[in-house]
Amino acid sequence: MIGRFPLIKLSLFQTFILPDLNEYRREGLYMSSPREYYVKTLDLLQQHHKWFRETIPLIASENIPSPAVREALATDFGNRYAEGWPGERVYAGCQYIDQVELVCIDLVKKLFKAEFVDVRPISGVVSNLVVYTAFTEPGDVMMALSIPCGGHITMGKKKLGGTAGAVHGLVVEYLPLDYKELNIDIDRAKQRIAKLAREGRSPKLAMFGASVFPFPHPVKELAETFHEVGATVAYDAAHVAGLIAGGCFQDPLREGADAVTLSTHKTLFGPQHGGVLSWERHADKIKRAAFPGMISNHHLHALAGVTIACAEMLEFGEEYTHQVIRNSKALGQALYERGFNVLAEHKGFTESHVLLIDITKHGDGGTIEGQLEKADIIINRNLLPWDIKEGRHFINPGGIRLGTSEITRLGMKESEMEEIAEFIKRVIIDKEDAEKVKSDVRAFRRDYQKVHYCFENATEAYEYVRIR
Repeated sequence: MIGRFPLIKLSLFQTFILPDLNEYRREGLYMSSPREYYVKTLDLLQQHHKWFRETIPLIASENIPSPAVREALATDFGNRYAEGWPGERVYAGCQYIDQVELVCIDLVKKLFKAEFVDVRPISGVVSNLVVYTAFTEPGDVMMALSIPCGGHITMGKKKLGGTAGAVHGLVVEYLPLDYKELNIDIDRAKQRIAKLAREGRSPKLAMFGASVFPFPHPVKELAETFHEVGATVAYDAAHVAGLIAGGCFQDPLREGADAVTLSTHKTLFGPQHGGVLSWERHADKIKRAAFPGMISNHHLHALAGVTIACAEMLEFGEEYTHQVIRNSKALGQALYERGFNVLAEHKGFTESHVLLIDITKHGDGGTIEGQLEKADIIINRNLLPWDIKEGRHFINPGGIRLGTSEITRLGMKESEMEEIAEFIKRVIIDKEDAEKVKSDVRAFRRDYQKVHYCFENATEAYEYVRIR
């Protein structure tokens, strides 16, 4: 048990906490009338907005959209259907929807210099499933990073419940990670590819990309090796799509990737959605995998928001993404100087938005996450590459992960990273009272309430907009 919540262990990487429904009833979350549920839900939404106005948001997989993107999310597009490709819809009523989608495609092509773009996938998970469906058959071998080494759950084996194995039936073999460099080991990867080929199990798909993605992956160093054994080379850019669009990370399509998958709400600061980039020669198989394979309607209000975010990225992306990386490096250095074991110090900690910290000197990642949340500092626990071997699991891993995308969009720069590092030190190393630190965090946050790197920002970043 953790507190009042029972733990259900499903695998090495999946432990779920099931709520005690009687406790929820005692806390007043179960009510007697529909009106009470209605009022309570709206009240909780407003409380969330108020809370996030006062926090330091450091989740690497999150960002804050502009007021214009939020406006798009509230439009009637969210009530409509548009199955199929623009101009080839199954439904009528799409004349404006089609135009927005075509604008979105054009903007994404410009940002990523892609010949073909499909913006219909509704998430990064679905984007990866589109690629799996387009380029592989169940039973094929795929190579990717393991989950403790930064691989996403979509790259997981069947026995772990991962999307690649459990949903598409792929046999997942792992790319080796150099623990010190926090990157794929090129020589060992080539040896593994050759071994699989000798065994008659040549990979059909290579999946670069990760959830912990501090440094560009060696796509150009390994693409030819994969192509020689008949593999398609794909790249999961969910975390780093904005950095790629801003021209300051790497360029996977020019480095040998056949397809690139996206999330649109991390370093690319749109709403939650997805996408696939590729070459014209792969267009038909990707389109067919997307529809009717993986997608029916594709959340058209989110698509409109992505379109606006891409226009913002085209205008402001270079400035924004370079600041994200400067902030990451500055935060890494500030934390390191205060006694934290920020990994890859010899490489400047990171070349992206993300930092990985071995927190075992001070506790476990789950406990540290909770302590910081009490001080209104929002981070997430994270497995270290060696955690499973050392008997740790996801609830109480040895690491924490920090990201600078959202705080950068709020206008913070290198000097603010020093202040944030000091807040974290006060909670974790100095063991200062969380309520005192929270008070100072809230005072710090008062000056950062607007979204930057956008065309208009009259509405505050976390302002609750009431339209009823």
